[in-house]
Amino acid sequence: MVSTSDDLEFELPNRGDDRAGIDDLEDLEAEAAEDEELDDYPDDATEDDIDLVVALYREDGAPVVLALDYDLANDLEALITQLRRIPGDGGAVGLVSIASEVFVIVRVRGKHVQVFCSDAVAANDWPIARDVVDLLSLELPEDEDDSGWIGDLDILADAGLHDFELEAMAEDYDEDSAVLVERIATRVKFGPEFAKALASFE
Repeated sequence: MVSTSDDLEFELPNRGDDRAGIDDLEDLEAEAAEDEELDDYPDDATEDDIDLVVALYREDGAPVVLALDYDLANDLEALITQLRRIPGDGGAVGLVSIASEVFVIVRVRGKHVQVFCSDAVAANDWPIARDVVDLLSLELPEDEDDSGWIGDLDILADAGLHDFELEAMAEDYDEDSAVLVERIATRVKFGPEFAKALASFE
């Protein structure tokens, strides 16, 4: 007798995707991507590489410049946390210069954070520049053709440093970045206090 479809009415149990280790494979791929990102992360700048890392703020209207730990020049999140702890009038500004070639500005006012990096290509060499790129959700620059400033150009506009002035400083690639940072501090009326703090890095 020939069987018909009516004679074979039954269902196989639904066991889902029975391919071995499909969930594990996804986890492994995610871990591999994370490991690749970590492998690509630049090494920390040493004390010899770090020109300066300082905080600028005003206390009862008076300008104050505080020399910060070298470690903060390698960790944007830690620098932001430190700046947030400073009881300055209207927040605090962090200035970092690395290897005389790149500077970073961080401004923290409560929960509001602004960042500026003088050259995006530095993200391939220095952790704090990479952190700025990551914070801004930008693509990692691949070569020198992608060089240029990134971030908030008007970060200190209300303090006296206009956006076009900061842009000109960032594009002055022949000048030492520590010198440029000193000009920035002077422009926002922290010059004498900055000079005193700078002595601790010499």
